[in-house]
Amino acid sequence: MLLAIDVGNSNTSVGLFDRDKQLRFLASLDTDSRKTADQISIDLMNLFALYHFRFEDVTGAILCSVVPPLNFMMEKALSRLLGKPPMVVGPGVRTGLNIRLAVQSQVGADIVADAVAALEKFEPPIVTIDMGTATTIGVISEGRNYEGGMLLPGVNVSLEALSRRAAQLPAISLQHPKVLIGKTTEDCMRSGIVYGTAGMLDGVIDSIREQFSGRNLSVVATGGNAPVIVKYCRNKIVYDKYLLMDGLWAIYQKNK
Repeated sequence: MLLAIDVGNSNTSVGLFDRDKQLRFLASLDTDSRKTADQISIDLMNLFALYHFRFEDVTGAILCSVVPPLNFMMEKALSRLLGKPPMVVGPGVRTGLNIRLAVQSQVGADIVADAVAALEKFEPPIVTIDMGTATTIGVISEGRNYEGGMLLPGVNVSLEALSRRAAQLPAISLQHPKVLIGKTTEDCMRSGIVYGTAGMLDGVIDSIREQFSGRNLSVVATGGNAPVIVKYCRNKIVYDKYLLMDGLWAIYQKNK
């Protein structure tokens, strides 16, 4: 079995694949860069106990992280539990992508995993949208070329900034808006962030489509905030909850 771990800025996703690429469980932990290897080990052992699996059945692990301060402790914990170090997505790991950035090492490991999975499921050109703490947009062209992308504040980051900087605006959670034109402060904020983000994504997708004139553009979204936003977009966007995990599986298979 393969243990796949994605360390994000807010949450750490932990997935367990069997030999047939079936995801047996997908769990989420808080990302805390202060945790020691022992604490991380306990968290992982508790997850396995919760989902009734044994660590002894894990034959390999792959780690994808955008939180460098946590990498050493995570690798140490996995090495202790599995008896060997995990594969870490980064320089030197084969992905099959042609990364066409000025500095290749600047592309995030999560973006790479999203792109690898998208190429397994869609025909390029492809736009990937990962909506977590940040919203990351990637563009993949024919020839498995990762052309680059865009980075912007995530939906919850925008909401938090709005409530912190405006004294009369409350802190609210991300939910489907009741109406387009709000009648209360909360409804106005919720409508604004959801319809505003959806409109922004539509505009970006339309602009990218112009770069690939005459070709069908595939668009796939993932991440915790995507299910709420994608529903309000005008463009056809496929939501794939497991995109990043599937990418980690594919990368592991290319390198084992």
